[in-house]
Order: sequence, then C-alpha cells, then structure tokens
Amino acid sequence: MKQHTLKRAYKFSGKGLHSGIHNTITLIPAAPNHGIRFLRTDLGEDAFVSASITNVYPSSRNTSLREGDAVVMTCEHLLSAMCGLGVDNLLVKMDAPEVPILDGSARPYIEAILADGLHEQDAERRYISVTEPLIYKDDKSDGEIAFYPSDKLEIYLTTDFGSKVLGVQRTHYSDNTDYAAEIAPCRTFCFFHELEYLVSQGLVQGGDMDNAIVIVEHPASDEAVSRMSRHFGVEGLTITSEGYLNNLKLNFPDECGRHKMLDLIGDLYLAGAPIKGHIEAYKTGHRLNAEALKSLLNKIYYG
Repeated sequence: MKQHTLKRAYKFSGKGLHSGIHNTITLIPAAPNHGIRFLRTDLGEDAFVSASITNVYPSSRNTSLREGDAVVMTCEHLLSAMCGLGVDNLLVKMDAPEVPILDGSARPYIEAILADGLHEQDAERRYISVTEPLIYKDDKSDGEIAFYPSDKLEIYLTTDFGSKVLGVQRTHYSDNTDYAAEIAPCRTFCFFHELEYLVSQGLVQGGDMDNAIVIVEHPASDEAVSRMSRHFGVEGLTITSEGYLNNLKLNFPDECGRHKMLDLIGDLYLAGAPIKGHIEAYKTGHRLNAEALKSLLNKIYYG
C-alpha cells in the first residue's frame, strides 16, 4: 500500500479543552516520509514537534508532546482521525499550545477531509509489526494492554470504571471497521464528581456542554449543579434519569467506550506508522497507552 497525504489544506478553530485558549490549526499536505509534525507558529519558524512516542511528556487527562521548548497539548483526537483516515504525512500549523477540542470527537476532521478524499503518494507505506507477544501492566492501576502477532490490526478494548451508569463497555476495532461512522463521532467524557477537582487543578477550562459528555454517577446536590452551571455559563443544567448531565443524546449506547477506543487509536499512532497486531486492552488511559507503546517499540527494535 502507498503512503497518503491530504489533497489540500484545512483550517479548524476553537478553544483548548484544558487551557481554554483559542487556537487555529491548519492541516497541510506533506511530502512522502515526512510523517506527522506540528509547527508552533507562535514560537517561530523552527518550533517543530514530531508526533512521536519519544516526545510524549507527563500530562493529565490528555496526550501532550514536547520537543525542545515547543509543547503540543491534547493531540490524541487529531492523531486518531489521521490514523482512521490513513494519513501518513501531514504538517499541522498551530498558533497556541493546545489543539482545539471542537465537538470533543474526531468527526469535524473526518467530515471535512472525506469530502475531498486523500492524495496517494509515490512511496510505500511502512508498518510496525508485532513479532512476539508482549503484555504491559500498569503499575498504578489494574489496566493492561497486550500485543500479539497478526498480519492486520485488530483491537479489543474493555472499558470499566466501576460505574453503574456506564457498566462495562466492550469495543472492537479493525482494519475493516468504518472509522468515520463507528468511532469518529464519539465524544470525550468525564464524571460529574470529578469536575470541581479538575477545575481546581486548572483543567477543563475549555470544557462545555457542547464538547463533553458528563456522567453523574453519585447523587449531586442542587448547589453543586448550580456551581458547575455558573462555571460553564449554562443555565438550567439538569441530571437525566439515565445518569447524564443535561438532556444530551448519545450517538451510541456505548459512546464512552468507543471514545476510549478513539483515544487509544490516536495514542498508538505515535508509533510513527500504523501497527499490525492483535491488541487486547483493559481500562486504558493516556499514560498506560504511551508506556505500553514504548515497551512494544523497545522490544521490536532492541529485543
């Protein structure tokens, strides 16, 4: 299979989920073997950050990259969209540190780019092949990701927060899955009881009822709902009988589990190429995804 890039440039604008800072990003076609790279134009003409696992640095509730003094925050949804589309080469120009959250999913990227299709390039696509089993267990939780050899990509993900609202959600993704229809529309989410803590830590400053699903697992007082209403600038927030904040309509009954798959796909694309392997994942998160991928690549390249 050949490498692909975009047929033209695309612009997306919005606020960062955690920083709340408004940002405009421009997706630009790139030459074969360029890979996916970000350029922080607000920092100068040479402030490049490669979408590589070697550039991941510790962050909370997102995947962030650092190369030199340049930082790119919350890149996982964009990377997931590029993986789902099959984009190998891309330059992303951005004028602030955080990729805009848009509607909390990958759908805006997918809809815009699919309208034009991709440009096939005169270079063979490279793959990362799992050659022997590797099981990575998180030392801070009971989450794990297991990689097994396969001639294609296949991911089985179990999402379990011990939540009565969500239950246990099992999601499957493979090369044959329609990413645009089945994964891209799934929005980010959080639990209501986490919101005040996240706000106190300077996170979710750009969160609102248009870009996130809020799950109410425990009884919430009217006062707590009122505080969050003021923070997000929304009047009349309510808790539905299904256990969600506001009267939102889920795109899928297991939308939250599918969003965790969206995140995992994006984080794994930091390998620098698509993976061929059978993957079984349980209770994933951005830190676990990154550490498991580092272990896999170290095993493949260094034995």
